[in-house]
Amino acid sequence: MFLQTVALNDVRCFAFHGLYPEEQLTGTEFLVSVEVTFRPSGYTEDLQRTVNYEVLNTIILEEMGNTKKLLESVVRVILDRVISAYPFVHTAVAGIKKMFPPMPGEINHSFVQLSYSSEKKN
Repeated sequence: MFLQTVALNDVRCFAFHGLYPEEQLTGTEFLVSVEVTFRPSGYTEDLQRTVNYEVLNTIILEEMGNTKKLLESVVRVILDRVISAYPFVHTAVAGIKKMFPPMPGEINHSFVQLSYSSEKKN
C-alpha cells in the first residue's frame, strides 16, 4: 500500500499574531509548514485526486492574515480547513515558527505544532 505526502515547508508570512497588544501592532515574521499524507488512488495526473499544494498555500496565507492571540488557534484553523478541503487525508501536521519572539535572550524562534490522524483509537 502506498502513502503519499504533499507538503509546504517554511512559508514565510508577516503577521500580527500574539498575546500582547504590541505584537498585534508591530507584527513579526512567521514560517508555516503543512504536511498531509493520504492513500493515492492509483497513478494519476488528475489534480482532483490529490492534494493541491497551491490550495495549502492559500489556506496558510488566508489564516495568517486573521490575527489571533495564540498560535495554537491558528494551527487548529489551518488543519480544520485542510481536512475540510481534503477529507481523504490520513494524517496532517501544521506548524508555525514565530521568528525572534519578543522575550529575553537570543531565541531564533518559538514553535507550535498540531497533528491530526484519521485513525480511530480503541
